[in-house]
Amino acid sequence: MLVDSHCHLDFPDFADDLDGVVARADAAGVKRLVTISTRVKRLDALLAISDRFANVYCSVGTHPHQADEEDGITPDQLIALTRHPKVVALGEAGLDYFYANGSPAAQERGFRAHIAAARATGLPLVIHTREADADCARILKDEMGQGRFGAVLHCYTGGRDLALTAIELGCYIGFTGILTFKNSQELRDRAADLPADRIWVEPDAPVLAPGKNRGKRNEPSFVVETARVLAETRGVSFDALARQTTENFFRLFSKVPESGSVA
Repeated sequence: MLVDSHCHLDFPDFADDLDGVVARADAAGVKRLVTISTRVKRLDALLAISDRFANVYCSVGTHPHQADEEDGITPDQLIALTRHPKVVALGEAGLDYFYANGSPAAQERGFRAHIAAARATGLPLVIHTREADADCARILKDEMGQGRFGAVLHCYTGGRDLALTAIELGCYIGFTGILTFKNSQELRDRAADLPADRIWVEPDAPVLAPGKNRGKRNEPSFVVETARVLAETRGVSFDALARQTTENFFRLFSKVPESGSVA
């Protein structure tokens, strides 16, 4: 069994194929899917998808690219939205300095508001961080000092120092199809020696399709290929890697049931 901790099923790429996408994930052994929020104001669309499929859950949050658009959302507003049974996480929120989308100040305000909501609810925060290692580490250290919260640095492409800092603070690290790219040896080297109980794989569909599907529309079932590459990178069997990463997911995403209907 594998899980998909990070996809975007509300994106237009899946509009005409949603039943097929979810069915193919199930057939591939991907038994839980979390469709991740990029705009709080689009939560209704995520809930409609999550309520439609027994094995699909969602988060609520503002992507750093939309930080200015949704600037000022408070922790209390986020907390209230997590009361729906299918909302199992906050985010994705964080810092992205690669693109000029979302001012750094608004990104940090949003990041801290999501952290406060994660701390108050006990739900995990899905962190998006790109080209912002120093500021991400600074905020994580500062906020953890004010009270613990659970989090995953999703689609990790940052440096070794940030990864180790995050793990020391109790966070998890997620690897996407980028891990399978030919020019990603440095990332594979980084993934090879991180603690086994702090990592997992995720598709980030519909983008970042792994391996032979690179450049095509990604989907949750493709996470199997990323898991195979991560297993090879770490010198363990696919089954052992799948078991460990799935255990890691359920440890952090504790609101997602481990058993029950997945149809």
